[in-house]
Formats: sequence, structure tokens, C-alpha cells
Amino acid sequence: MILTWDIIRRTIEVLWIINIAFAVWTVFRSRRSVVATWAWMLVLTVLPGIGFILYLFFGRQLSHDEIFAIQEEQKKVQRHYLAEQRDMLKEHDLLPEKERLPRVRMLSELNLNNDDAILTFDNQVKVFISGPELFDQMITDIKNAKKSVSLEFYTFYSNQLGHRVLKALEEAAANGAKVRVIYDTSGSRGTKPSFFDHLRELGGEAQPFISTSKKHWFTTPRLNYHLHRKLVIIDHHIGYIGGFNIGDQYVNKSPKFGHWRDTHLRVIGQSPILMEVRFAMDWNTSIRRTNLPKFELKELKPFTVNRKDINDNKNVAMQLFPQDLIINITASDEAEGIIAGAKKYIYIQTPYLIPEESILEALIIAANSGIDVRIMVPCMPDHPFVYRATEYYAKYLVAHGVKVYKYNDGFIHAKTMVSGSNISSVGSANQDFRSYTLNFEVNSFNYNPALTQELKKIFEKDLGKCTLLTNDYFAQQSSWLKFKPILLKIIITYFFNEKPSIGLSDRDFTLYFKNAVFISFTYFFIGYIMITIKK
Repeated sequence: MILTWDIIRRTIEVLWIINIAFAVWTVFRSRRSVVATWAWMLVLTVLPGIGFILYLFFGRQLSHDEIFAIQEEQKKVQRHYLAEQRDMLKEHDLLPEKERLPRVRMLSELNLNNDDAILTFDNQVKVFISGPELFDQMITDIKNAKKSVSLEFYTFYSNQLGHRVLKALEEAAANGAKVRVIYDTSGSRGTKPSFFDHLRELGGEAQPFISTSKKHWFTTPRLNYHLHRKLVIIDHHIGYIGGFNIGDQYVNKSPKFGHWRDTHLRVIGQSPILMEVRFAMDWNTSIRRTNLPKFELKELKPFTVNRKDINDNKNVAMQLFPQDLIINITASDEAEGIIAGAKKYIYIQTPYLIPEESILEALIIAANSGIDVRIMVPCMPDHPFVYRATEYYAKYLVAHGVKVYKYNDGFIHAKTMVSGSNISSVGSANQDFRSYTLNFEVNSFNYNPALTQELKKIFEKDLGKCTLLTNDYFAQQSSWLKFKPILLKIIITYFFNEKPSIGLSDRDFTLYFKNAVFISFTYFFIGYIMITIKK
């Protein structure tokens, strides 16, 4: 058959229709926001073939199997741990009589009813803002473990600090403790599975989060959904929660960042039991395609409500707030609860400031209502893409009365909120779309005057190392610096402002990928023929 321009044109038209039909089928088969739906439709139709490859890595949502596994683990925990507190809540007996303050009661009941956040009372808490001090204490606790160590981090680098932590885990395993490790493969780039081989030889276990077996690793190339929690639970009663990861930069050994400013809590008491419940759920979800044994609920320490005076400085009342996107628990719920109830001030530290519209409006309303709203962000980027979007929202908030500060003494990575006399939050969730809609996070929600005042004083001390951003500061930026934040804000809003829902199953992947590759090469082949004929 002789190729003519009419045949080529007809062929392109047919392929274009097929491409559009395939794009519609791909995007609309999963629930997502309107803006994200049409943004992906644009990419898939304007960039035939290539758009589908991009969608595989950035747009594809969690599979049926993954969602089902997470939901099943969640149901087991709900039945096992929540019944007692829900009954107490119905009888108005959850909080001590004299502690039924309107704001505390509102927040604690909101978190329990909406987010399954069990309220614990008997917790002794120590705040760490220095990486070297935190990991010295953590490594000591791990080495002294007698029964178990459960550890999960977004980042577990195989550098100097990583080897120190691994050596402590190996020592604990050698001494008979049950050691389990979960890490995120994206956050731990460069850390190979073989890094944990000796730990496994000693009886410990290590597993990537929501991972497949080695044989089928290529069937889940999603780059969006990450384990962002940072939890350590030792012997069922010592827990660590906060913003630090495992890597040399977190102990001030990175030439790029210099001093690393973060916040982490060491907790002894009831709350570590619930931290381990969260770990058990993540573990059982992640090992479902492996031969590793499940974390049975009977291994967990029994939990009973041991009420304490929440104004007793020695006993911190605490709720764990697990951002679990499958069951519609998000970091924005926590932030909205604190902001909505603020009376005098709201202090926020976050490395990334890309809030969703409801948070943005709540902050502006609070500031315009006379509440002292202060937000602290870094002076340098660890991710330039996100940093410019942070500048966009910082500029917008400053223009509407919110005080935004740039931290100048290295990089601030803390994720904290402080408000009122006895309300604070410390954890892994940032004030950005990733934490709101994509990552698996966990924060502690704390009710205690002494802890709140300590975190407030830390914030106020950090202000001495900050620059207050003003309208003049942003007005003096170059045109290019003014344009980049706007562009990046649009991209983030359109493509990452969506919660995961049921998408392609792993079994669908092979056919999907083959079709995408076939369409890609077909378009390139037709383009090559057209250029050749024209010449």
C-alpha cells in the first residue's frame, strides 16, 4: 500500500480518537477532584503516549488490593481498641469532671469520633529539638530493649547515622528482642534491601512500606503515596514521634543544610501502645505479598483507660492522629480543629507551606479576628519545586494579615502547632497537599499546660533567628521569582490535590503499560514517516 497524505491523516485521526477514549477510561475510572481529573485529561490528550507514562508514575492511585488490606487492618483495630472509649464518651465519662473545658472537650471528642483517636492520659513526655541528642537517647533505648523494637521511618539512609541505628537494632535482635523495621523506598533512596541482611540473620525483619515481592516490584511504580510517619516503639511503653528521619543531615552533618532544626517527642506511658497499634497495621499491610509473619494483636500490650488530671504537668493527655487517607483521616482535620478553636494565638512551624483552601481561609479569618497567627518556614529549599510554591502562599498570607517568618539558622523541618494554654501538636505532617492528600502521617495531639508552654517558648526562641516576611520583601523580588511560585502553585493544586481511591489493580498493570508503550511508539513511528515523506 502506498502511503498518501490522506491515509496518514486518517490514521492520525483514528489514533487520536483511540487516545482520547483511552484517556477518558483511565482518568474517570477512579474518583478524584474535578481539577485533577481535567488536568490529567489535558496531559493524556496533549502528550499522547508520554502522558500515559507520566500517569503511571504520578497519577495512578492505590490498587483494590492495597486499599482492601489497609481497611481490613483498620477494622480489626477499631473492634479491638475503640469500643471502651466510645462507651465512655456516650456516658460523658471520658474526661475527668473538672476537665470538661469546652475547647479541650471539643477537640478530643472530634478526634475520637471522626478519626478514631483514642485519648490516653498517663504519658511522660520529653521534647527533643537537637538531632544528636535525640538519636543518642534513641539508640540507647534500642540497645536496652528486652522484648521488642518496632521502627518505621520515611527516610532510613545507609550513611553514618543509618549504620549507627542499624547496629543498635542488630544488638537488640541479638539480645532476643523482636525487631521489625518499615521504611519508605522513595524516602530512603540509595538504601538497598541488602542493607538489612545482617539484621535478618539475627532474627530481625525489615520491609518496605506497601511493597510487592521482588519478583513483581515493577507492577507498582507509584511515586505519590508514601509512608511519611516517624515512629519508634520499644518494649511496648517507650515511644518516639515527630519530624526527624534517619540520616546524616538530621544530625547536622550536611554541608548544604548545616544546622537541622526539628522537633521530636520521647513518650513513656500509654500512648506508645497506640503507636505500636499503628505500626502493626502498617506492617501487616506491607508484608501481605511476602513470607514474613503478621504482627498479631495479641502481641500488643493491653490498653485500658487510666484517667489522669490533664492539668497535671507530669501526665500528658495525648491522642494519636494517624493521617490515613483510605479511611478519610487527613492532616487538615487536625489543623482546622486547632485553628477554629483558637482564642489568642496560633504558632505553626512547617518546612512546606501549601495549605488547602479551608486551612488558608481559617488562618486568614483568625488573623483578621485579632488572633496572633504566626507561621515559621525555612530560608532555603530542600525541594526547590515545593519551596517556590511555599513562597506563593507565604506572600498571600502576609498580604492578608498573617505573620510569616523565615528561619535563618539552617533548615527548619519541625511540624508543630501550639495554641492556648494546653493544646499542641507534634508529628510528621506538614502544612501541604502531600500531607493532606497523599502521605501516610501521624501526629500527637497533646493536652498539657507544661508541654504547651515549653513548645511555645521554643517557638519564641526560634523567632530570634528569623526574618519577618513583609509585602515589601515580596515586592522587591525579580519578575522571574514572582512568576515561578505562581506556576508551581498551579501544578501542585491541579495534580496533587486529591485523595486516593480505588484505582487500577496490580493485575491490570501489565496490559496498561503495554498499551501505553504501544501508543507511544505508534505516534513516534507515524511522526517519523511523515517527516521522511516530507523530505
